[in-house]
Amino acid sequence: MRPAPAGAKAWRILYASTDPDGHPIAVSGVVIAPDLPAPAAGRYVLAWAHPTTGVADACAPSIAPDFLDTIPHLPALVALDWVVVATDYPGLGTPGVHPYLVGESEGRAVLDSVRAAANVEKSGAGKRFAVWGHSQGGHAALFAGQLAASYAPELALSGVAAIAPATELSELLRDDLSTVGGPILASYSLWTWSRFYGISIETAASPLAIRVIDEIASDCIETRDEVYRVGFDSFALPSPFLVEGAIDRDPWKSLLERNRPGASRIPAPVYVAQGDEDVVVRPSVTADYVAGLCRQGQTVRFERMAGEGHMRAARVSASSAISWLRARFDGAKAPNDCPPF
Repeated sequence: MRPAPAGAKAWRILYASTDPDGHPIAVSGVVIAPDLPAPAAGRYVLAWAHPTTGVADACAPSIAPDFLDTIPHLPALVALDWVVVATDYPGLGTPGVHPYLVGESEGRAVLDSVRAAANVEKSGAGKRFAVWGHSQGGHAALFAGQLAASYAPELALSGVAAIAPATELSELLRDDLSTVGGPILASYSLWTWSRFYGISIETAASPLAIRVIDEIASDCIETRDEVYRVGFDSFALPSPFLVEGAIDRDPWKSLLERNRPGASRIPAPVYVAQGDEDVVVRPSVTADYVAGLCRQGQTVRFERMAGEGHMRAARVSASSAISWLRARFDGAKAPNDCPPF
């Protein structure tokens, strides 16, 4: 890929992964590596998990002209002599439905991207890695951490950084309907899950809402003024949008629970950053998730960002997150903000 960051090479890749049922799938992404000889043991690998871009094929981040600019502090990561690999997730630019916020699918794609980076011989990628993600990518990063030991036991996970992550999905779905950009995220979820899991969308969305959902799902998002937007700046949100009680009963209830991170422990330290003025992922929801990690005995660094919303969270916290990640690669003891139990 050109242009690559100064002192680096970049490749667009297509790599093998598996869906939650174990079927082989192809996933696209990007590998960026320093343009220098690698150390004998191989370079550390940082897997970047991107925030929501949309659910249509055209929304694959790797085909966007400015994609490399969307990875926070990429030149600094290259200067640290790390390999950065960025998955598109399944179904974005590749066949099939994009399983938006389907944790096992996202997590497997992230882990397989690390394996794929090592197959780009000139990257010099080794087996020690960390994961860093924002929003949808925070959700993907947490699931990658949970799955790492069982799905990719040959890799060595050093840490997981999740910025304003999607965690409690049922609350996220309810909360976002009342925000300016929230119906876009709710629409992506309902549209993709109905197709991925083979459930009628009519069991969750009203007939008037379905027409809006189809329109939203066909377009990619922009992020301006701290708000998610699609090809139009505003639209009439039908009322009611959801079928009353739909997400509180099966199959939606069980699926929301299945795709909520936190069911198993992550075998590495975790960094979480959250803006206290975020209206997409509520700070209280993230705080509850962190408390759950602490109850599991997880080592957690929890950074609260005063005055920050959702869209800028990854960039605002980037310096802190990268410093934390670097210390994990260096083997330093991880700070723990969890109270003693």
